Amino acid sequence: MNLSTYFMHLVGSGISAYYFAAQIRDPKTRPNVLAGFQLAESGSVPFLTALSDRATAEGDTWLAEKLTQHASDETRHGQIFAHALKQLNKEVIDFKNLPKNSQENRSQERRSPFFAAFFEGYSQEQLKPEVIDWDVFMGSTYILELDASKDFTRMANVLPENDPVTRNLKLGILSIAKDETGHAAYIYEAMMRRMPVASVERLVNEWRTRKTNAMLAFAGNMLQQKNTSRSMVQDTKPSETYSEVVAA
Repeated sequence: MNLSTYFMHLVGSGISAYYFAAQIRDPKTRPNVLAGFQLAESGSVPFLTALSDRATAEGDTWLAEKLTQHASDETRHGQIFAHALKQLNKEVIDFKNLPKNSQENRSQERRSPFFAAFFEGYSQEQLKPEVIDWDVFMGSTYILELDASKDFTRMANVLPENDPVTRNLKLGILSIAKDETGHAAYIYEAMMRRMPVASVERLVNEWRTRKTNAMLAFAGNMLQQKNTSRSMVQDTKPSETYSEVVAA
C-alpha cells in the first residue's frame, strides 16, 4: 500500500468508526444498527455454507472445515444481535411481507456505494459461491474480517455499562470481534497455502485499496446526505418470550 492510499484508508476508517460508534451508542439509532448487523451476519451463512460444500467437492477438506465453522460463528452472531433487539422490544421487519414496491426500494438500498466500489468490475454472477474466484473471496473477506474485528471492538467500547442490557450487548459484540479476528487468521493461512508470500501481499494490498475506495464512497454518501435508509425494525409482540444468548 502506498502512502497516499494508507492516508486515505485512515481517513475513511476514521469516519466509519465515528459513524457506527455514534449510531450504536445512541439509544434512538441503536436498534437499526443492530438490525443491520443481524441481517448481514445471518445473511452470510448460506454463502459460506455453499463455499464449504464447494471446497469439499474440490478436495480441500481443511478449508471446508474452516468455512463450516465460519458459518456457525455467523449464525451465533446473528442470534446475539437478534437477542439484543429483543431486549429492546424490537425485531427485524419481515421484508417478505412488505408491498412489492417497498421490496424494490429495499433492493435499491442494498446496492450500497460501499459494495459497489469494493467489488467494482465484478458482476453479481461472478460473486456467487459456486463460481467466485477463490482469490477474490479470500482477499476481500480477509480485509473485511480483519477490519470488522477492530470496528466491533470500538463499538463495544463506547457502550455504557450502567445497565445489564447494554453490558450484555457489549460482551456479545466483543465476542464477535474475537471471532472476526479468527476468521481473518484462517483466511490469511488459506492464502498462504495457495500462493507465494509476494502474491499474498499483492492480493491483500489490492483489496485494502478497494476497501479504502469503498470507505470514501460510503463517507461521501453520508456527507451528501444520500443515505436515506428507512427503519429495519418493528416492535415485538407483547406475548413473545425470549431466551438468553450467552456470549462465548
